[in-house]
Amino acid sequence: MAEFRMPSLGADMESGTVLEWLVGPGDQVRRGDVVAVVDTDKAAIDVECFDSGVIERLLVQPGEKVSVGTPLALIAATGADAGPAPPETAARPRETPPPAPHPAALSPLVRRRAAEAGLDIATLTGTGPGGVVTAADVDHALHPAVPVAAPLVPSVTPGPPEPVVAAAPGARIHVSPYARRLAAERGVDPTVLRGSGPDGVVHARDVPAVPAPVVTNGAGPAPVAATALRRATAALMARSKREIPHYYLALDIDLGPALDWLRAHNRAIPVAARVLPAAVLLRAVVLAAQAVPELNGHWIDDRFVPGRGVQLGVAVSLRGGGLVVPVIRDAGTLGLDDLMARVREGGERARTGRLRSSEAGGATITVTNLGELGVDAVDGVIHPPQVALVGFGAVRPRPWAAGDAVLVRPVVTATLSADHRATDGALGARLLREIDRRLRRPEEL
Repeated sequence: MAEFRMPSLGADMESGTVLEWLVGPGDQVRRGDVVAVVDTDKAAIDVECFDSGVIERLLVQPGEKVSVGTPLALIAATGADAGPAPPETAARPRETPPPAPHPAALSPLVRRRAAEAGLDIATLTGTGPGGVVTAADVDHALHPAVPVAAPLVPSVTPGPPEPVVAAAPGARIHVSPYARRLAAERGVDPTVLRGSGPDGVVHARDVPAVPAPVVTNGAGPAPVAATALRRATAALMARSKREIPHYYLALDIDLGPALDWLRAHNRAIPVAARVLPAAVLLRAVVLAAQAVPELNGHWIDDRFVPGRGVQLGVAVSLRGGGLVVPVIRDAGTLGLDDLMARVREGGERARTGRLRSSEAGGATITVTNLGELGVDAVDGVIHPPQVALVGFGAVRPRPWAAGDAVLVRPVVTATLSADHRATDGALGARLLREIDRRLRRPEEL
């Protein structure tokens, strides 16, 4: 009998909340299957199991917060005798999702959205092949379309809508992944919503189409309660600046050779799969981290622990505010096209609140790119226990000395924030020069 335990989804994670089980007793699972959704202080994560077998028992109910390492479920090996049913007091109850007319034809996403919205799938009209209910059908049932030209505020109203009262600054609000995505799309802060689920969990049906006003006392702007993500980020960044003696380096890099090569490379690739300049920068960082392994790893217990391969963290800004860092595992084994595909997938899952546990935590070096926001350079804050963070600014045409001539070239500023406990400036400079060298030889990427 194997125990499925609360995983560590980041170096700073101490506990997590089970938001949703995607399996139940008797369900067969394989290693790598997503079996639960866990809420950390930063994001809702799809958690994968590490064993194959049959779910024997769920030990933690949705909404419960437990420490890292706590057993969440028992998994019996396939074909093993499960034995007599456990006593009622030993097993935790599990809510069964509404029955579907054709369960084999429904995707897990459809079942999940319908269950968390409290919809009976049998009452929905499917628009998929053979009348199968799709995710779009669930969305339509939750939020029927309205005319685009309809005014946001009608001229005559029966009464003001009930205002949403912001939660206390220290309160912990649990939000389902789908509700989190809807809230981000609609510009709603989910932490100020009243949840209709067990223990106040916010579901998709609780997210208004238009943000409701927040009640304030007195004149003037009201204090803004920090979201759980912002509080977690604040704590981590404060710890980083308190514990890590940062040093900073910068290097201007001529991207002309890389951009010329990339244009030729993309000609033979479908538009949807074309490689973006950001992926070229990431690939150069991966190769540089392999060449300068002293900056690829962790500082733990007063010593440097080299990373096993390059586990590349890529900072992603969320539409509703905040920052998450999905991790591309073993990035050194990926070619440029595969790296681009992983960046797209991880970024999309991060922005929709559907990161997987295999993409959370464990990065050995992180890259942040603020070029799209128009900044020239970024001096980032290291994510402990990592020892380095590479930043890129915007690519701009600048004067560039080439021999005796001065040309206008596309130039990007690469920066390095590094931990002075692990390395000195000479090694940091070597990493930046290695990035520069790789970008000057894009055919080797």
